[in-house]
Amino acid sequence: MINKIYSKITILALVLSLVAIVLAGMAYIKQGNLSDEEFSVKVEKGINDFIAKQQKAAQAAQGDEQPQTDPVKVSVDDDPVMGDKDAKVTIVEFSDFQCPFCSRFHQDTLPQIISEYINKGKVKLVYRDFPLSFHNFAKKASIAAECAGEQGGDKVYFKYHDTLYENQASFSDENFKKWAADMGLKADQFNKCYDSDKYASEVDADFTEGQSYGVSGTPAFFVNGWLITGAQPFSAFKEKIDQELAK
Repeated sequence: MINKIYSKITILALVLSLVAIVLAGMAYIKQGNLSDEEFSVKVEKGINDFIAKQQKAAQAAQGDEQPQTDPVKVSVDDDPVMGDKDAKVTIVEFSDFQCPFCSRFHQDTLPQIISEYINKGKVKLVYRDFPLSFHNFAKKASIAAECAGEQGGDKVYFKYHDTLYENQASFSDENFKKWAADMGLKADQFNKCYDSDKYASEVDADFTEGQSYGVSGTPAFFVNGWLITGAQPFSAFKEKIDQELAK
C-alpha cells in the first residue's frame, strides 16, 4: 500500500516539476529578461527542489522522517585534504563541479571557513566527488581534478579545483587540458590520465559511498558527521564547528 502511495506521489511530483520547468522556460523566452546564467540557476533550483521533495516524500511514506540524533561515521577515504590533517573538526564535502550551488559555497562561504578555521589549524576539509547525472561535464571535471592532483598532490588538486569553480560556464575537454597546462602541469601526463578516465572508478566510488550516507543532492557536508545540506551561509557552519570545537 505504501509503495502505491509513494508511486503516486512520485508521479505527481515529477509532473508538477516538469510543468514548472516548462513554464519557467516559456517565461524566459517570452520576457527575454533573464541571462542564460540566471535561467540555468532557476532550472537547477527546480531540479534540486524536486530531488529534496522526492526524498522527503519517501521518508514520510516509510515513516523515517526523523531529525539526526547521532553523527554519521563518514570515511575520508584517500581524498584531497585542505588544512591540518590532525585538526579537531573534519568537514567532508560531497560536491559536483558543475553545480552552481556548490560554486556559490566555494565563492561565498568557504573563504570564511578557511580564514577563521582552516588556516588556524582547527578544521580540515575533505573534498569527495558527487557528480550528478544531469550535469554532462561533472564527472569529467572530477576526473580532471584527480589527474591534476596526481602530479602535485592536494595543493595542486585544490588549485585546479578553484579553477573549475571559477570557470563553470566554460567546461570542455579542451579547456580541462588547457587549464592544466596553464598551471604548469606536464601536459602529456595529464592528457593521458584524463583521456583514459583513469580516476573514473575513484569518482564512482565517492558517489556510491555518498549515497550510502544519505546524500541525494549537492552540496552536502558532514561536520564531524553532522549533516549540513545545500549552500548554507557561513553562520550555519560556524554554529556546528564551534559546537564541535567546544567538546
